[in-house]
Amino acid sequence: MPERPLALLAMQPWALPDLFPPDVLDRLRRLVRLEPKATLTAFGTAAAAAALHDVDVLLTGWGCPRIDDTVLAAAPRLRAVIHTAGSVKKHVDPAVFAHGIAVSSAAQANAVPVAEYTVAALVFAAKRVFTRAHWYAHDRAAGDWRSGVGTGLYGSTVGVVGASRTGRLVLERLRAFDVRLLLADPHVTAEQALALGAELVDTDELCRRSDLVTLHAPALPETHHLLDTRRLDLFKDGAVLVNTGRGSLVDTAALTIHCTSGRLDAVLDVTDPEPLPPDHPLLHLPNVLVTPHLAGSQGHELRRLGEFTVAEVGRFVRGEPLRGIIHGGDLHRIA
Repeated sequence: MPERPLALLAMQPWALPDLFPPDVLDRLRRLVRLEPKATLTAFGTAAAAAALHDVDVLLTGWGCPRIDDTVLAAAPRLRAVIHTAGSVKKHVDPAVFAHGIAVSSAAQANAVPVAEYTVAALVFAAKRVFTRAHWYAHDRAAGDWRSGVGTGLYGSTVGVVGASRTGRLVLERLRAFDVRLLLADPHVTAEQALALGAELVDTDELCRRSDLVTLHAPALPETHHLLDTRRLDLFKDGAVLVNTGRGSLVDTAALTIHCTSGRLDAVLDVTDPEPLPPDHPLLHLPNVLVTPHLAGSQGHELRRLGEFTVAEVGRFVRGEPLRGIIHGGDLHRIA
């Protein structure tokens, strides 16, 4: 029997118990020899160099230092980097791909709770839950909280910006609702959008036609302030913006004007800047909900990432295609 590959954890230790509870860790240890000496959060030490020398697989996560030429020189046997979270951009240097090392991410697994949060936000926002709860708590005598005129997700038009992993999961889940789905994504054809249950439109048309807009595009130079003053002006009066993507996709100053006037509502799990200053108007408006970047995997949900990672390690060990494979040529356009 060939010797099992040697694996090393490179991430913040706080995440390990939730990512790899005992039964999941046991499955991992059956596939690889797990380097017992270190959970690396820095690579530039003698101890790190010693730990890296014989490593075949790096299991990375939050807090992983950047893997560059220096790290690769210290890890001559490295054959795979398997990331237990979403984006690999900050910690995987292009040199890793140039060396022919397989790179995989659990982004698909991490997209699940983001999609669940997004759909919940759309349902609540369409019901005007946040504004009506505020009225109910602070001005019940006015009775405004009772009015359901114009509320509800049923029959509405939902615009999804970005057919990313999360965007596709959101589209899939929204097909269970009686809504019209629009999709804006320059990398998707009309036929592909139709297969996802959506009508392909450009971003301007999506802004004009949607009752609710949800953002799932990557943060790239070309998507910075994708929703700027001009595009926010295209929104219908009373439209809702949900952002669980990246804060830089939205011009915060422009959105603040629209939300302060009451013309638009918003649910923002990400902002620009992040976090917002404590006195920022968006934190105190009854028609806006700002949450602290919590849509992604947390708590019990981290186990899903660990399970995906162990399954991916198994595929690597058996020589099977990796389901979370990242291609170096795609780095310029992925999150």
